[in-house]
Amino acid sequence: MGKVLIEISGPVATLTLNRPEAFNAVDLELGEDLLAAVSQVHADPTVRAVVVTGAGKAFCSGGDLRYFQSQPEPRRDAFAVLTQRLHRLILDIRQMPKPVVAAINGAAGGAGVSLAMACDLRLAADTARFKQAYTSVGLTPDGGWSLLVARQIGYARAAEMVLLDPVLDAQQALSLGLVNRVVAVENLAQEAAHVAARLAAGPTAALARAKALLNRSLLSGLEEQLELEREGIMAASETQDFAEGLEAFFSKRAPQFKGR
Repeated sequence: MGKVLIEISGPVATLTLNRPEAFNAVDLELGEDLLAAVSQVHADPTVRAVVVTGAGKAFCSGGDLRYFQSQPEPRRDAFAVLTQRLHRLILDIRQMPKPVVAAINGAAGGAGVSLAMACDLRLAADTARFKQAYTSVGLTPDGGWSLLVARQIGYARAAEMVLLDPVLDAQQALSLGLVNRVVAVENLAQEAAHVAARLAAGPTAALARAKALLNRSLLSGLEEQLELEREGIMAASETQDFAEGLEAFFSKRAPQFKGR
């Protein structure tokens, strides 16, 4: 699991996305490593709480556009494979009978926001930044974004994020309800460890059942929504607008979308 570090300290496991040179963008290897890491801590009876964070200056910048750029056209197959891993990961986090804390140490974009939203609690560094990111390159959300974010902050604010794609700072994310609290960046790891330790010392079975009840009441349609998102992003990957968005991203210019 070279692209995900696992550290177990007593009853708390910390999973660290470890592609700092790529702002922890998700390529196929990172997706597979993170899926395996979540499975490992799920199965470990000594682990009672989990922290997910990123190495370097970013939490997770989303799907790796360089990975998609390197794939042969049509890129639909590449999106099919990567979203299969990502969506299995989102479901595994939600279905894990252990609380999961996101320690958002920096930028979170696209699937990075989806990953954070799949966790039970979100602590953000005061330097963190949030961006929907998909539509700015001609794609549609995946990773449960369209359900998890909309349920968390409401339709109007989620629609603004999807349609206008603003960059939100940590305090804006807090005011919207995207995160539970904001912590000075130098204190984030310590605060996340403190919260996770408190959860790990709690009534494990009751917390697991409470999480399952929240899933049932708020996220009963998540699996279906993930499949709809998967179909949507695969279709978007075949458009001229995505090809333009990809080229514009690497050329560092504004895209000229044609609606095709």
